[in-house]
Amino acid sequence: MKVIVTGGAGFIGSAVCRHLIGSTAWSVVNLDKLTYAANLASLETIEASPRYRFVHGDIADHELVRSLFDEERPDAVLNLAAESHVDRSIDSAAEFIHTNIDGTFVLLEQARRYCGNLKPERRAAFRFHHVSTDEVFGELGPTGKFTETTPYDPSSPYSASKAASDHLVRAWGRTYGLPVLITNCSNNYGPFQFPEKLVPLMILRALSGQTLPVYGAGDNIRDWLHVDDHAAALLTVLTQAEPGSTYNIGCSAERRNIEMVEAICDSVDELAGPLPSGPRRSLITFVADRPGHDKRYAIDATKLTARFGWAPAHDLSSGLRQTVRWYLDNEAWWRPLVDRSDALSRLGLAVRTPKRAGTKAC
Repeated sequence: MKVIVTGGAGFIGSAVCRHLIGSTAWSVVNLDKLTYAANLASLETIEASPRYRFVHGDIADHELVRSLFDEERPDAVLNLAAESHVDRSIDSAAEFIHTNIDGTFVLLEQARRYCGNLKPERRAAFRFHHVSTDEVFGELGPTGKFTETTPYDPSSPYSASKAASDHLVRAWGRTYGLPVLITNCSNNYGPFQFPEKLVPLMILRALSGQTLPVYGAGDNIRDWLHVDDHAAALLTVLTQAEPGSTYNIGCSAERRNIEMVEAICDSVDELAGPLPSGPRRSLITFVADRPGHDKRYAIDATKLTARFGWAPAHDLSSGLRQTVRWYLDNEAWWRPLVDRSDALSRLGLAVRTPKRAGTKAC
């Protein structure tokens, strides 16, 4: 087997590449644009493998993608290339449209061309696996969970761009017969995550004694999934699911944001020692909420578990503590990212156009 992994230098993509090289005999071709959140240092443990190849490029580049398909002759594509930070999508949506929509279109078109030229046996075995998010479903009420049949209702430019890409993938499956798969996952956490996301952001700010900004009252709820469990689930779906199917990936680990931040504070205090000023919970500061901030997400992964027996290996408590430990032990990985970027800064401050009397808000 040979698989093209797009976005393989990113957080989830690098976990997938490491998992494939470490637990299978497959060859992996990693196509990544190396945007701000990508980091080849996340792949140092596999970069010398003769079964691994890195290609620097944009998934929206027709000629590059075409030549890569023709040269590598893959058995599958795992599409993880995406702009993924909601706050950045609020400030500037253009890159999200380019990568998440235009890029997915290019991959689909070249996969369709390539797959159509395969011999019947290889064509039947080929898979285009598109990796998506629970954010496409929008906001849940206080009860219930997202299932594979939940209607899409995206709230942010990011989630809208991912919803659009999901629809493109389904359309290419139904219209052209491309053997596609879609998975929608809950919030990922774990080692090698770019510091702008909640878990590493709070770990690194807590470690240095900076304030810990929590949106609103901190009562927004997310369902958390360890990235290594996600990688294992993706391989399960890729190798066992029927073309045209969709699977939700999650581990029923709902927490309010404030609970996550408090748990991180406690773990940093325990593992790094308390600050002279006292427990790090005192650093928590409530700030203006993010525009369009969905209240609650929760994934129902019953279909995945029932059909294939997949189950997460990490519970949230031990997985989060393990993640804190990793960041404390791997400053050489995250320090260059913090020093060269706005990774620890507040983004997504754009607000709606003010409403004037007698008019509707823009």
